[in-house]
Amino acid sequence: MAKNKAQDEDGTSLIAKNKKAFHNYEVMQQLECGIALTGTEVKSLRMKNLAFTDCYATVREGELVLVGLNISEYAMGHEMNHVPDRNRKLLVKKREIRKLKTAVQEKGLTLVPLDLHWRRGLAKVELGLVRGKKLYDKRETLRDRETKRDQDRARRQYGR
Repeated sequence: MAKNKAQDEDGTSLIAKNKKAFHNYEVMQQLECGIALTGTEVKSLRMKNLAFTDCYATVREGELVLVGLNISEYAMGHEMNHVPDRNRKLLVKKREIRKLKTAVQEKGLTLVPLDLHWRRGLAKVELGLVRGKKLYDKRETLRDRETKRDQDRARRQYGR
């Protein structure tokens, strides 16, 4: 069986990455969890039709729920299509849910999706337990990134 070029060694391939999350938040901890999807949502994800705008996860009635993830309707779904903005259940063990709930309540942290990817044919969400950055932290991050880019450019230019 031929291996897909976009897949890593462990069978993962990226669907989408939430770039704003790394800019706006400081990631304290990461957690991979499954996501409960319908058939047309899976087909739409394969076409990479999604948006992370204002997306977060929360604990409701003992379950972890992803709120605000917009998966566009599947073009050939007809009347059996899904609702694009519905809340989606995340598949995590109860012990992990309790840990995340206490971290969010006590420490004032937030759960934000960092990326969406396939792992061995199953859709997975990489959740980050994050703290919001201040404006000066964002500027410092941008400055560090530009400095690193300039250093890499200089190394390439002088053949090192």
